[in-house]
Formats: sequence, structure tokens, C-alpha cells
Amino acid sequence: MYDVIIIGGGPAGLNAAMVLGRCRRNIVVFDTAKPRNRWSKNMNGFLTSDGMNPKDFIEKGRAELAKYKVEIKFKKIETATYSKGQFVVNDEDGTVYHSKKLLLATGLKDILPEIEGVESLYGTSVHHCPYCDGWESQDKAIAVYGKERKGVGQALGMKTWSESVTLYTDGTDGLTRSDRELLKRNEVHVITEPIARLEGEDGKLQYIVLENGERHEQQAMFFSTGSTQQSDLGNQLGCEFTSKGVIKTRRLQQSNIPGLFVAGDAARDVQMVIVAAAEGAKAGVAINKDLQLESRK
Repeated sequence: MYDVIIIGGGPAGLNAAMVLGRCRRNIVVFDTAKPRNRWSKNMNGFLTSDGMNPKDFIEKGRAELAKYKVEIKFKKIETATYSKGQFVVNDEDGTVYHSKKLLLATGLKDILPEIEGVESLYGTSVHHCPYCDGWESQDKAIAVYGKERKGVGQALGMKTWSESVTLYTDGTDGLTRSDRELLKRNEVHVITEPIARLEGEDGKLQYIVLENGERHEQQAMFFSTGSTQQSDLGNQLGCEFTSKGVIKTRRLQQSNIPGLFVAGDAARDVQMVIVAAAEGAKAGVAINKDLQLESRK
């Protein structure tokens, strides 16, 4: 019986593991080694680690946990249940584990635009988060991808980083009159024609090619196509979700299930590495306090 099972080995899960390891808790971390930002070359906006390669960041985190005797298993958890104050999880090989508390730090995965050429550019010049990659795209010719009205807010927001912003709605025309007037006032160009493909070399976007043959020179693209949960364990356990598809949590990352905590991109909606790590720390403290209370005579 573990004190805590942590599912997810990203910044949220690892930081929670560090806090709990330092509290001498018997914990195990399950990691599929498929973080959301694994395509990125740099991790930005994290004090003391700004610009660090995400893979190096995770490897450094794992190494730091060794002195706290944190167990890490590179296995996928397929099922999880809660009954009578105990969590039971099963990994991909059918092995069963039990714990008093459970932390989900399974994260999200981005829904990439269905455009030819996008995968070879993703993480280098095609991005979803302006707070993570806007600085590196400053003063470039920036494209924003969003069908119907989904890209309006992001297109306006990208004016913070560049004066040259173009919104592509890829064959859809759901913009309202108010949208168009607002975009025009803020000098955001709008292209509604369908996109055929993206062209670039060495991960750097060069052109967006429309189905009508037009080629538009662009140096970066940010997309607004949404994201989904990496894992369905939250559903299995009966978690409540927000309208944005993330798990509802209270102030210290508690879910609606007793003893179940959620941290990182799977919860809330400020999806940055430093926020995920902070939520992991909060969850770790809250879990330890619960365990302390339960152990008192």
C-alpha cells in the first residue's frame, strides 16, 4: 500500500513527488514519457530554467528525486477506481497498485490543425501558447489559425508581439460584423480561403499556401484548435469537469472525489510549466496534511 500514487511524470507530478518525498511519504510516480511539450526545443517562462530543453528539465527533475527514494515506473495506468477510502490502479501489464491518496497529473494534448506540413513545423515555428513562444516570434509575420470565430481573441492578442498578424479561418466564415470591425481597427488581416498546406524548412515556416494557389509569406503560426485530456482516468473516477474540458479543483487541487487531487494542465486553465509545477507543490502539501490528520491518534 502506497501513501500516494502519482500518475503523470511532468512538472506537476515531479514537483508533487519532491514535496511528498521530503515528507518521507511512500510514493510511486507513473510516467508514460509523453509530455505535451515534447516537440518543443525550449521551455520558456520558468524562472532559473528559461530556455531550457523540456527533455533536460524532466531528466534533471527525475535525478533530483533520487535522494528522496521516489519510485518512478515508466508504465501507463489503464484503470483507476476508488472505494472505501482506497485507490486501486492497474497498469498496462495488469499489475495492481493500492494507495491512500491519488494525484492525477496526466496533462493535456493539443489538437493540431489538420493541415499538410504542420507536424514538421510544430514546436519550432508553429505553436499554441503565446506566453511560451511569443517572445521568440516577436516582430515576425505571424499567422493565427482558428476556424469560424475561434482565432479572433488570439489574433488580437498576438499584436502584443508583432504588428504583422494575419488571421486564417481556413474556408470558414463565421466572423461577425463586430469581429471584422474590431480586427480591422487593430490592423489584423483576415484570410478566409481554405488552406492547402504549410511550407518551410528545418522547422521554420515560410509560406501558407491556399487552395486557390496563393502563397502568403509567414514566419510563425499560432493555432486555436483546442486540447483534450491525455488520459480518461478522471472520467473513470467520476471527476467533475469544467466547460473547458479540464477537471474542476478547489484551492489546494482537491477534486470532488475524497483523496483525489489533480494538478497541472489537466486542471485549471493557465497552462504553463511553472504553473503546473506550482500546482504540484500545492497538491503535495495538501496531501501530506491530509495524511498527517489521518494518522493522529
